[in-house]
Amino acid sequence: MKNSTELQGNWKVTKGKLKQKFAMLTDDDLLLVEGKQDELLGRLQAKLGRTKEEIRKIISEL
Repeated sequence: MKNSTELQGNWKVTKGKLKQKFAMLTDDDLLLVEGKQDELLGRLQAKLGRTKEEIRKIISEL
């Protein structure tokens, strides 16, 4: 997964791509709060039924 600074800087673009790929995701699911990346990964893990490693890979490939 991208480092936190890179992820935060591009989060609007990344969030849009995730919503295109996974239509069931909401803005609340994709809320990125500084220092809470693990919480975000946990929400995505629960919603998508994927492992954290799979989610990190998906995000890094966008």
